[in-house]
Amino acid sequence: MKRTAVTAVWAAAALLVVTACSSGEAGPERGPGAASSPAASSSGGGRPSPSAAPAKGSVKVVSTLTEGLKSPWGLAALPDGDLLVSSRDEGTITRVDAEGGKKTAVATVPGVSAAGEGGLLGIALSPSFASDHLVYAYFTTESDNRIARMFYDEKRPAGQQLGAPDTVLRGIPKGMIHNGGRIAFGPDKMLYAGTGETGETGLAQDMKSLGGKILRMTPDGQPVHGNPEADSVIYSPGHRNVEGLAWDSEKRLWASEFGQDTWDELNLIEPGKNYGWPVVEGKAGKPGYVDPVVQWKPSEASPSGLAYAEGSLWMASLRGERLWRIPLAGREAAAAPEAFLKGEYGRLRTVLSAGGDTVWLATSNTDGRGTPQPGDDKILQLEVR
Repeated sequence: MKRTAVTAVWAAAALLVVTACSSGEAGPERGPGAASSPAASSSGGGRPSPSAAPAKGSVKVVSTLTEGLKSPWGLAALPDGDLLVSSRDEGTITRVDAEGGKKTAVATVPGVSAAGEGGLLGIALSPSFASDHLVYAYFTTESDNRIARMFYDEKRPAGQQLGAPDTVLRGIPKGMIHNGGRIAFGPDKMLYAGTGETGETGLAQDMKSLGGKILRMTPDGQPVHGNPEADSVIYSPGHRNVEGLAWDSEKRLWASEFGQDTWDELNLIEPGKNYGWPVVEGKAGKPGYVDPVVQWKPSEASPSGLAYAEGSLWMASLRGERLWRIPLAGREAAAAPEAFLKGEYGRLRTVLSAGGDTVWLATSNTDGRGTPQPGDDKILQLEVR
């Protein structure tokens, strides 16, 4: 895979995505504890387009690439196919060989203050990584959540391969819960970030706060043309806790989001639209707010990472302990979501498309809410349809 899928990996790097639930990232529910059928449906009643993904898909676990990871959170694919993985609680980034799974310490990110759901969260590579060698990271400090970039020099000794963090955006609210944390570069080569409202619900509707939002900025952290307000990085408000971002084949942005007690959400994101929290949760049909395309009970989802592959979105679930497939037909779900790997690997944190039908999936059982099994945490190589 390392050489054969390299081009697809790099061309699709922006598809990186990448996961909390009720009062936080809900506790373990291994096995058949949750409801057996999804409370999910597509919005609207139009017929699926001719290009709709098939209603039924499949997931095959090809291999366990590596194991023994501690609180893995973010994944990013290097140009040669190897993976970078961040540890939320340890504040480290590790390189994983995509062929044999060998782990090499890259560096410890300075300034990370891990507590609760905060720590070293999402990571992403610069769209110009081949020339600038910059790794971006979203992490919690003693005062805020922020995004910084670091120069990666793999010729330096293991554990010392990242330069000092250069902060591109600071002042994202932090908390013991709902820190958001997913970052990804979009097809427009702009940097997107999903943030949380830290449990302070009013922040999601407060346009002076970066909490409970999806942000869009230049690689330098500046507001960009096309944002609702020319002087703001806020792209959309009204989110509770966004931990998954992905773009489909038509460059539409999708986000997975934790609800509270009633509905978790998959949303189609458009600039300036308001996604409702805390005024509404799930599909309410309330004027001025956008309904989710799909919704789930938190016991079945509590979604984290999100990726696009083979015409479908693939959503990792923490409390739900399953991988959801959402087949797409344009702006709608082509059919009811399908659940795979239910209870087989515990809590699932991050999904990363590797091009074609190959997807990487990281588990999250050492995060303080899971029940670690031998080998946890792991990165699995999947073949999806």
